Amino acid sequence: MEIDVSKDAKEMGKRAGAKAATLIRQAIDAHGHANIILATGTSQFETLNQLLREPDIEWKKVTMFHLDEYIGLPATHPASFRKYLQERFISRVQNLNAAYLIDGENNPEAECKKLGELISKHPIDVALVGIGENGHLAFNDPPADFKTLSSYIVVTLDVPCRKQQMGEGWFKTMLEVPTQAISMSIQQIMKSKYIICSVPDERKAIAVKNTLEKEVSNFYPASILRQHEHCDIYLDHASASLLSSKKIA
Repeated sequence: MEIDVSKDAKEMGKRAGAKAATLIRQAIDAHGHANIILATGTSQFETLNQLLREPDIEWKKVTMFHLDEYIGLPATHPASFRKYLQERFISRVQNLNAAYLIDGENNPEAECKKLGELISKHPIDVALVGIGENGHLAFNDPPADFKTLSSYIVVTLDVPCRKQQMGEGWFKTMLEVPTQAISMSIQQIMKSKYIICSVPDERKAIAVKNTLEKEVSNFYPASILRQHEHCDIYLDHASASLLSSKKIA
């Protein structure tokens, strides 16, 4: 794992987005296409902005999947991750080959099965992910299921996860935050050839420290990333503030 620490979230996003663009171009050059995973949430704002600014990406050769979506939340809701990706990414690229979004209003088990079949035909070249305040990866809250081979699973969101969603302004009250979601599984994320993990902000500092310095454990779900052969984690000074000096160096 390579750890890159920037002075602030904007610089972090520039570096992470530029690296992701390089990897996407390399996949297209090698195979004629690229399959990618995009994360959502405030941690991805700058990374996605930079990715969209990057030149010479043949988006017509790129297929996109995304990590998670609330169950029962309409795509028109401000917190919908389908809405997020439509507005912040899909509508801003030209001729994207395909975008396979999670429909949280569909039957959850049927949706998991459908998406699992689709992603099995599209080995992922580059995954953009983040880390939650509780250390979750996608919506795999602790203790996360490290063993399931299903590509997408139905998960129950814990209280810290739901508080984060409200704290970021996506919902006005805890009662509005859904209690369940469809999430890409840990094993599916780990199948990605390359992983770019963007984690800004001081509120993520404890989760970052646990991810990088605690034992690899499903109680620290993102810690599994340390076992990936090609994972780069991009931090800003705030999110890296609790790491030991050797980690920051």
